[in-house]
Amino acid sequence: MSIPYRADQVGSLLRPDWLAAERARFKRGEIDAGTLRATEDRAITDAVRQQEAIGLQSITDGEFRRDWWHLDFLAQLQGVTLKDNPGPKFQTGEHGGEQPPIATVTGKIGCSQPIMAKDFAYLKTQTTRTPKMTIPSPSMLHLRGGRAAISREVYPQMDAFWADVAAAYRQAIGYLYDAGCRYLQLDDITFAYLCDPKIQANCRANGDDPAALPQTYADTINAALAGKPADLHVTIHTCRGNFKSAWVAEGGYDPVVQAMFSTGVDGYFMEFDSVRSGGFEPLRALPKGKKVVLGLVTTKLGELESKDALKRRIDEAAKFVPLDDLCLSPQCGFSSTHHGNALSQDDQWRKLERVVEVARDVWG
Repeated sequence: MSIPYRADQVGSLLRPDWLAAERARFKRGEIDAGTLRATEDRAITDAVRQQEAIGLQSITDGEFRRDWWHLDFLAQLQGVTLKDNPGPKFQTGEHGGEQPPIATVTGKIGCSQPIMAKDFAYLKTQTTRTPKMTIPSPSMLHLRGGRAAISREVYPQMDAFWADVAAAYRQAIGYLYDAGCRYLQLDDITFAYLCDPKIQANCRANGDDPAALPQTYADTINAALAGKPADLHVTIHTCRGNFKSAWVAEGGYDPVVQAMFSTGVDGYFMEFDSVRSGGFEPLRALPKGKKVVLGLVTTKLGELESKDALKRRIDEAAKFVPLDDLCLSPQCGFSSTHHGNALSQDDQWRKLERVVEVARDVWG
């Protein structure tokens, strides 16, 4: 089976308590970066061994070196500044609680040095299976703040912005390829977010046309992947938000599926774990030769899905896409941010094991 695999995963894993404690010590200035990195190395090695034992073929570093699934990468691009998020927020408590910042564009976008290539290189030394790298999609430089968060002095015209973004990503992806990456996942919540009327309204308030954005994002992804090596396999993951088991958006994929499926990637990780994602009908538009990884196992709750229930859902999806073009995974990561979702380490590993079990039963 080619990438994506029948049993696959989105990427992030719950941080062990001892790793979280060491990261807190680093932020307080009690240990240096080298000491923290050695601790991260040990945690990643342990997580790799567990993934292999479960039977996964794609192996990640759990995003253990990151605080945020996207911001740690985006902040290393030239021209990017992190600011408070004024838009729709995760509902994580009575007053919303801590919220992820947003990437704003204050200078010319570029990538002058490798980003996270060293992190990938370490992962590659730890497994003989397929090491998988996850990075935020180019569209993550735009959606949350929109046109309002992109300097008009630097970019009076958006065409120049998107051209620079694509060029920076081609450079960043090239650095990762040179480090040995052959399985790259672009995490792109924007497609799923734009299914929600309240997100569409926020886009209009930011000065954008939400009906046009999906194709703009898809075109930028295609430009970023232009000329990529034939042996670099790329997938897109999309979801409606994942922060402390909370989400932001709801709605089926109908408004975005044509644009999303126009991207030149090998497969699509799509969230289908609850009614907020709509039905499988939009999968009819999947182009021949592409795969859909059904995100049927939720990472937001600890309750383990039954094998029979998952198989029924796969059968439902197979009414719209040939079974041979389907795969299975959790709906998102378990810890898109360092905080983690509201489930235990045992819950996490049981769910990943369940993905492998069901995939073996369904596809052999």
